Amino acid sequence: MSTDATTATSAAPGAEPPHGIGASLPSAESRVKTEGTFPYASDLWAEGLLWAAVLRSPHAHARIVSVDTSHALEMPGVRAVVTHEDVPGERTHGRRTADRPVFASDVVRHHGEAIAAVAADHPDTARMAAAAVIVEYEVLEPVTDPEKAFEAEPLHPDGNLIRHIPLRHGDPEAAGELVVEGLYRIGRQDPAPIGAEAGLAVPRPDGGVELYIASTDPHADRDRAAACFGIAPDRVKVVVTGVPGATADREDASFQLPLGLLALRTGCPVKLTATREESFLGHAHRHPTLLRYRHHADAEGRLVKVEAQVLLDAGAYADTSSEALAAAVSFACGPYVVPNAFIEGWAVRTNNPPSGHVRGEGALQVCAAYEAQMDKIAKKLGVDPAELRLRNAMATGDILPTGQTVTCPAPVAELLAAVRDFPLPDLPKDTPEDEWLLPGGPEGAGEPAAVRRGVGYGLGMVQLLGAEGTDEVSTATVKVHDGVATVICAAVETGQGFTTLARQIVQETLGIEDVRVAPVDTDQPPAGPSCRGRHTWVSGGAVERAAKMVRTQLLQPLAHKFGMSTELLQITDGKITSYDGVLSTTVTEALDGKELWATAQCRPHPTEPLDEAGQGDAFVGMAFCAIRAVVDVDIEIGAVRVVELAVAQDVGRILNPAQLRARIEAGVTQGVGAALTENLRTPRGLVRHPDLTGYALPTALDTPDIRIVKLVEERDVVAPFGAKAASAVPVVTSPAAIASAVRAATGRPVNRLPIRPQAAVATT
Repeated sequence: MSTDATTATSAAPGAEPPHGIGASLPSAESRVKTEGTFPYASDLWAEGLLWAAVLRSPHAHARIVSVDTSHALEMPGVRAVVTHEDVPGERTHGRRTADRPVFASDVVRHHGEAIAAVAADHPDTARMAAAAVIVEYEVLEPVTDPEKAFEAEPLHPDGNLIRHIPLRHGDPEAAGELVVEGLYRIGRQDPAPIGAEAGLAVPRPDGGVELYIASTDPHADRDRAAACFGIAPDRVKVVVTGVPGATADREDASFQLPLGLLALRTGCPVKLTATREESFLGHAHRHPTLLRYRHHADAEGRLVKVEAQVLLDAGAYADTSSEALAAAVSFACGPYVVPNAFIEGWAVRTNNPPSGHVRGEGALQVCAAYEAQMDKIAKKLGVDPAELRLRNAMATGDILPTGQTVTCPAPVAELLAAVRDFPLPDLPKDTPEDEWLLPGGPEGAGEPAAVRRGVGYGLGMVQLLGAEGTDEVSTATVKVHDGVATVICAAVETGQGFTTLARQIVQETLGIEDVRVAPVDTDQPPAGPSCRGRHTWVSGGAVERAAKMVRTQLLQPLAHKFGMSTELLQITDGKITSYDGVLSTTVTEALDGKELWATAQCRPHPTEPLDEAGQGDAFVGMAFCAIRAVVDVDIEIGAVRVVELAVAQDVGRILNPAQLRARIEAGVTQGVGAALTENLRTPRGLVRHPDLTGYALPTALDTPDIRIVKLVEERDVVAPFGAKAASAVPVVTSPAAIASAVRAATGRPVNRLPIRPQAAVATT
């Protein structure tokens, strides 16, 4: 259950404009998705369609002795079988480092790695044929402990160490009167997409191929595919279709590349629809992380120095681990003023499943650890945990441990005070016993007398956009014809609301009600990946600039006719008026059948890589969140029920109130899963129970009351509209807050996520 108790500076719902910025404009896809008529990638069809299946390794680590495809090829209905020998171009790929093979050749490095792919005239035939490929393995001992990866034999030609960041800031000899230490472990969270991976590859007459997939970064996917197919990028077209939503990268290349290769080999359209098990085995997960911390504080609880070691388990391949490590190390001290910080961060390869981009990567793991440390300091000093955090809260103008000055709005203390002062929910004793919602389920699994309530806090921060010199740029075109505006931009709608925002921008800028957003494909200029809220910033900024250029084209003839500048004209509700009232006409009349269009780019200010001491202006901007968690814990059986999460967040500017609330609530709920239920277990590197019965996602019964108590609208002057990304920072913050509340209820340290029942059993 989610409720809104917002005390933000935004207007009341009744005062919202009918359209444009600030309106709760519904998503264009909301109706078709709820009616079940939205065309997902798994719904695609083409004449002469073949079906694909991928053979995946049953071992976490093994040497491939031989691969025999003859039995599969002899099966009726089988049209092609491809292995590593059939990859005509680059045989490895990767999002940042090309270290991952299209098909394993000499060795498999993780459970589920692709070995071969089959195309057949029926999906069952394809799966049986894939199973008929005979692979002889020499099973090797897997390296699954990231600490042992440093001394283990190299698992990859590039070695086991992907990146090491030693951050040095301040005086290494600094010491505090009080010292607390902790060891923390964060589990492997799966993005668990609503729809499993699916796609269609269609060969082209020019020897190229079109990929119809739910990509979140179509141009990067096109370039990787072209390199592996051995053809020019302009002969590969990616058409984005049927994205059901994404909290991580969609459509892993281990699905796309075999699909395209089979289409090129057979000359026929080929479709792949992954099973849920294949989805779990094929795509990347959140980095499991081991963290060691030592905090120094003075007698008043003010932080003096933070020392930490952060070890990310990247799994078999590098993927986005370098970026995740940079975020983890940079934000290892949290949104607190820390004059001295010494952080060691490593990302290493193991034989565990690959880790990659999942919302809030790097920042979530360290948030759980540094907030546990803050609770320890508060307990040692006998200080209220919220008060301790307020004494150390970061503000605009403070310095990050990376040496970067926080120039964006950072109302951390204001956010924390808002959730601290929000009224607490009623205690169970204040309601009839038959209305209690006890830990363990609707009926409760234990005795009411064993239930203890705890209140805890979390303060989180995330980066906005890419970091360390990433060239963040997006291009958009706005066209107006016959009273209809069309936005052309390769920014993928993944549920973050970009298409709705694009409509609102054009409505407000041009006064045109009918705004449409064109489907995305790689014939359009690049817009970059759909992550870290970047499309609100860079793609929304590009749409705004293009719309303003069209506005100038629209108003210039009128301004010239009446001898005034375009700045003296305004567009409101489809009408153009001058400051003095002399001119009054409609947008439709001013267009007079003309077609107007403009193309623009948005590129934020540049950043720089962290240097050898972990110093540098690596981030364009940051967002902050405070959450107060209230939990009930059955201290005898360790069951936890999250009663309420009070959220305060800095959002820069509210562009769509309803959409913003939905994004925050969704992020908080994903954090509840990371805190309590979601942990993809991989004993000896083997994914156990790769399905939605063995992997426990939070349901409606697990979702607490979510009270959005404050949204601070302090605009970031360098961002278009002044807005900040909304969904990642509550994901980062809510697990830490829940763990803090469980500590308060039980007196236990709670140093692992998700929280195990034995960790929530109170000490006697």
